[in-house]
Amino acid sequence: MFRCGTALRVSLVLAALGFAAFPAAAHAQLHGGVRGGVSVDPEQAYFGGHVETAPLIDRLRFRPNVEVGVGNDEVLTGVNLEFTYAFPSRRPWHPYAGAGPAVNFFRSHGASDTAAGFNFLFGVERRDGLFFEGKLGVGDSPSLKFGVGFTFR
Repeated sequence: MFRCGTALRVSLVLAALGFAAFPAAAHAQLHGGVRGGVSVDPEQAYFGGHVETAPLIDRLRFRPNVEVGVGNDEVLTGVNLEFTYAFPSRRPWHPYAGAGPAVNFFRSHGASDTAAGFNFLFGVERRDGLFFEGKLGVGDSPSLKFGVGFTFR
């Protein structure tokens, strides 16, 4: 079990390592965004934020995010290091899919725990940044999430 301060330090180190993996040119092309939705197992509402890089290879982007889930007498903070691949489309909406590892920090009734997970995601996104997303989690990630978000461009 981690204390809250230790969990925060671990999150910051993981985020720093993720950003260090970008090529230098991608740093100039980061876009931030917000997200929110609901999850199943645990049943919670969640909110969070993300950053998105310019394409690293073809249409593959790095989109790390932090999501905080509340409900069911527990708080779950997920640090997700996800990659997305946008499928080509001539229409305003285009589908995408992705995956990535997660570090999940659970806090319930004064006790805390940290566990690893992995997410598979799918969604549709408008060119202006609005997106709808579903996530399937394995390991100690929430089993299913449905969310909406916006990437500021």
